[in-house]
Amino acid sequence: MGKVIAGEPALSPRTRMPSCDFIKAVDGGCRLDIDVTPSATRTEISGVNGWRGTLQVRVAAAPEHGKANEELVRFLSEVLGVDRDEVAVVKGARSHRKRVFAPLSPEEADKRLGRCR
Repeated sequence: MGKVIAGEPALSPRTRMPSCDFIKAVDGGCRLDIDVTPSATRTEISGVNGWRGTLQVRVAAAPEHGKANEELVRFLSEVLGVDRDEVAVVKGARSHRKRVFAPLSPEEADKRLGRCR
C-alpha cells in the first residue's frame, strides 16, 4: 500500500486516476468515444465513465438492424447542432463501445455537450 498523506487514504501503486478525455481531435473535426446502452426509456447522456474515458449515452432504440446507431447519430447531431449526415459511427457499429466522428473542434464539441473541463 502507498503512504498516507495528510489524512488521505492510502492508494495502491497500481491505482490510477480516472481519465475523462473522451473527445479527441482528428482531421476535419473530433472523435467521441461513447458507451451506448440501448433499449432505454429515453435517449439521454447519462454521464462520463472516467475509467474507460467514454461518454455514457442511453438510447431509446433496440440494438437491432442499426436502430440504436441511428438513434445515437440523430441525438448527437441534435445536441451538437450539426446535420445528421455529418455525424458518423466510425468504429463499433455492432458493439456498445463506439467511436463517433463529428465535424467540430474538441473544444466546441465539449462546450455543446455542456461539460466542464
